Amino acid sequence: MTAQDSKLGDTDDKIFVGKGDEQAWLTLALANRHGLVTGATGTGKTVSLQVMAEGFARAGVPVFAADIKGDLSGISEVGVPADFIVKRATGMGLTFQPDQFSTVFWDVFGEQGHPVRATVTEMGPLLLARMLDLNDVQEGVLNVAFRVADDNGLALIDMKDLRALLDAIVPDSGKKGPDAADDPLAAIRKAAQGFGNVTKATVGTIQRQLLVLENQGGTKFFGEPALTLKDFMKTDRDGRGIVNILVADKLMQSPRLYATFLLWMLSELFEELPEAGDPPKPKLVFFFDEAHLLFNDAPKALMDKIEQVVRLIRSKGVGVYFVTQNPIDVPDRVLGQLGNRVQHALRAFTPRDQKAVAAAAQTFRPNPKLDTTKVIMELGKGEALVSFLEGNGTPAMVERVMIRPPSARIGPITPEERKAIMDASPVKGKYDAAVDAESAYEILQKRLAGTAVTADGPASVSGGGILGQIGSIVGTIFGTNVKRGRLSAGQVIARDVTRSVTNQVIGGMAANLGKSVGGQLGGSIGRTLVRGALGGLLRR
Repeated sequence: MTAQDSKLGDTDDKIFVGKGDEQAWLTLALANRHGLVTGATGTGKTVSLQVMAEGFARAGVPVFAADIKGDLSGISEVGVPADFIVKRATGMGLTFQPDQFSTVFWDVFGEQGHPVRATVTEMGPLLLARMLDLNDVQEGVLNVAFRVADDNGLALIDMKDLRALLDAIVPDSGKKGPDAADDPLAAIRKAAQGFGNVTKATVGTIQRQLLVLENQGGTKFFGEPALTLKDFMKTDRDGRGIVNILVADKLMQSPRLYATFLLWMLSELFEELPEAGDPPKPKLVFFFDEAHLLFNDAPKALMDKIEQVVRLIRSKGVGVYFVTQNPIDVPDRVLGQLGNRVQHALRAFTPRDQKAVAAAAQTFRPNPKLDTTKVIMELGKGEALVSFLEGNGTPAMVERVMIRPPSARIGPITPEERKAIMDASPVKGKYDAAVDAESAYEILQKRLAGTAVTADGPASVSGGGILGQIGSIVGTIFGTNVKRGRLSAGQVIARDVTRSVTNQVIGGMAANLGKSVGGQLGGSIGRTLVRGALGGLLRR
């Protein structure tokens, strides 16, 4: 380490985090092996998070972090050389140099940051079922709805699209007779029943859960323009990583929405990014605050998927750092994937607290100089037990260290400072205005109103555009897209042939559209053919 490095702390390949009897360094090449930051309220977890985020940003690594209390926003403003900060830096052999970092603020509600949106189609049935707290039967019906949408080229963009589709798959008991041609949605209802018994009661329960989600802000989250995750993975003009902060103080009032949203982001990164092996530094570092919300009451099937994503996303060059109060909040099979540890003080007032202290002590590589269990309860504010991966990826012996002071401001920024940052944001104007494109709701409404291009079959569900034109041409050839009374035997045969031919043509077109047509709707039609590990669309 050079003299200049000793003043600033970081080197080209390491981040200086703190100092005790030994110095604590986080190696960039091992930073994608994930990590854990734990400790009781008020022990300094946010400061440790900010120190690590600053180090990654200085190294050119983009950062995403959820800001629960608003304190992390200070990373965007120049630090203040307060006496206690300068004293701590000097005691570590550092020269405190105030700094600030390029920051982009995001907010699901669009109030204190750029809006964050995803489409219902991209979210997928597994995560949406988790968000809605559905049981197995209800989740099965939701999967049927997504399958019907996929098969019929129905883009599910926002909440009204999903509501319209759920209404469309409910059996219509009012339609009698041998021929269901009188029902404009007969083909959709029949397709849904082909996957299993879809009852009105079950769909009604899902609709009520959707109402609860809407009341929690889900209406603002689902829509377009949908978030492009590459906007999180940028550097500024100086080559520093941009720090992306999710404003989550209001979002935390809907904990299931918060946890599922962050899990969706992880799964999207997992699906989108190519294999990177072991890069010299991560492509992105993801801090997941209040991580216990991700695992609370999660069914085994979802836990298996979470473990898979956390285990494999390392090879995509993404480091995931869970931030929570107790290490026992994280299941063992996920905890085993977290190689870089920062443990702040824990208090053992209850049996559960005592269990947490013992568990935390056992997860560290022992240091003969320290009684880890005892030290965890003695740590002062700003102190931590630290063990980072070293050399060949083995954990270093646990050390008691004082966390270095951040270079940027500690604490929240003012509304005026936030507005100035947002006005100069590199994504200003890209997400700020919502777009309501034609999707499942509009297509189904046209069908019900009798204004769709054809009268029968899944082909007509595709609405306008090139798919609708194909259906119209084929229907015209056989004379089946005109209004009529009761079908004759010849017309019934012609109608069935029309459906078969149109389905084959449109099926091929839909598969190709996702590869060749830009834009959300064209991409959705093609991508719906394959879903990824957590039910979202594979973007290939």
